[in-house]
Amino acid sequence: MSQEHATAVLPVVSYAEVRAALLAREEIALLDVREEAPHAQSHPLFAANFPFSHLELNAFARLPRRDVRIVTLDDGEGLAVRAALRLRALGYSHVGVLAGGVRGWREAGGELFQDVNVPSKAFGELVESKRHTPSLAAEEVQALLDSGEDVVVVDARRFDEYQNMNIPGSISVPGAELVLRLPAIAPDPKTRVIVNCAGRTRSIIGTQSLVNAGLPNPVHALRNGTIGWTLAGQALEHGQARRFPETVEASQREQARRQARSVADRAGVKRIALARLGDLAQPDRTVYRFDVRTPEQYRSGHLPDFLSAPGGQLVQETEMNAPVRGARIVLVDDDGVRADMTASWLAQMAWEVHVVDGVTAADFTVSGDAPRDLPEVALRPEQRISAQQLQRWLEADDGTVVLDVALSARYVAGHVPGAWFVLRSEIAAAARRFPSATRFVITCGSALLAQFAVPDLQALVSQPVFLLEGGNAAWSQAGLPLEKGEAHLLSPRIDRYRRPYEGTDNPASAMQAYLDWEFGLVEQLGRDGTHGFFVI
Repeated sequence: MSQEHATAVLPVVSYAEVRAALLAREEIALLDVREEAPHAQSHPLFAANFPFSHLELNAFARLPRRDVRIVTLDDGEGLAVRAALRLRALGYSHVGVLAGGVRGWREAGGELFQDVNVPSKAFGELVESKRHTPSLAAEEVQALLDSGEDVVVVDARRFDEYQNMNIPGSISVPGAELVLRLPAIAPDPKTRVIVNCAGRTRSIIGTQSLVNAGLPNPVHALRNGTIGWTLAGQALEHGQARRFPETVEASQREQARRQARSVADRAGVKRIALARLGDLAQPDRTVYRFDVRTPEQYRSGHLPDFLSAPGGQLVQETEMNAPVRGARIVLVDDDGVRADMTASWLAQMAWEVHVVDGVTAADFTVSGDAPRDLPEVALRPEQRISAQQLQRWLEADDGTVVLDVALSARYVAGHVPGAWFVLRSEIAAAARRFPSATRFVITCGSALLAQFAVPDLQALVSQPVFLLEGGNAAWSQAGLPLEKGEAHLLSPRIDRYRRPYEGTDNPASAMQAYLDWEFGLVEQLGRDGTHGFFVI
């Protein structure tokens, strides 16, 4: 189907229609199907990044209702039409394309935002502006530490982010764990608690969580997080493993439960009994079910049909987990603290949120990771080859070309020797630059994504196209070596946006520009006018 014909048969949705749906709190999935880096340059507030490259891997879990209203967008790359057609083929019946894409949104008077996870970051700035969340500058915190004051620093990010870099002496306590774990970490109410993240959002939300819950200790956010710490010329630690204590005393747990429930009630969080969960499964509503405990606890046992989404990250990355704005969100934990605190924030971000009551450990009957619900791929058995077969072809040097469609960071970290990196979304454009080939073999880390790229490429070339069964993992398991580096790039590495708060090698100007951008988000929210946020 030509691009012109495809555009003609797909509904074109105007900026005004999308805005009206957002204001009315109707369910709508506004999907930016570009890669993450161009998405971060400019997009509407509630446009969830949903790259065409990974569409099949994410669709069924993140868009569970097949007749939900979906609007795809790009910035003139043609991906919006391709994604809409692919979603149609997967059974989604109410799919359209945003008129004019990013440019059309701007020309119609819509506000455009930079960076990623913008709804959450803008909400965090709104919270600070309304509640005047207490904070201390990096220099003030350093002075407290140097003087031996009774102070504890807790890092509200994911544990892997904490391990990458942290404030000296700090402890990893991801955001949803704070209200539950702090009484054991700082039992003396005189102990000052400093909450940090990389930038601002999780510091603000974490600190305000403790304030809202009534923690007796003096609590402050580390102003501007590790960015502010770095800009102040202060040293960070790396590779640390200090984590919150696993054991919580019964009295502390009960006190935290009462505090969290009070905050959730103030925010308008709804309750649902475990036995009544089915009542929320209405045919005209999208329902997301999230377990907000740690990933380790989730894997040890969880409720059927619930996905793992640790609460702090769910608040930080809401649109990545729940791209259907206006959907229902159901949260569960096993202590009555983490779900209520997470729900309190999501409710203030204008989500309809329910917390499951009355859950016991015996109810968590499913172990391991959640299974992926993926579309079927029509590959012939002979198109699936083993690592040994690929090795024989490569040793024969008879024109076998290996294409790796994994995330570029994973490609750089290790790939089949001689493999070329290509974004799945750019296979057609890159085909003109392919080396001379007698056959193509497509791979990625596990072959889950690569299998969907096989028919894409086969439609473009006359040579046979094969899938490396099991992907690069199978190659390694066969005892075959991987190659590192980025010597063979057929696509630019735009699948990942480099955050200015990642690492310590960013220019100071970039880090300061990021902070300046965050400071301006409240004003942007006002101009956009579709958010519906409130602050208790």
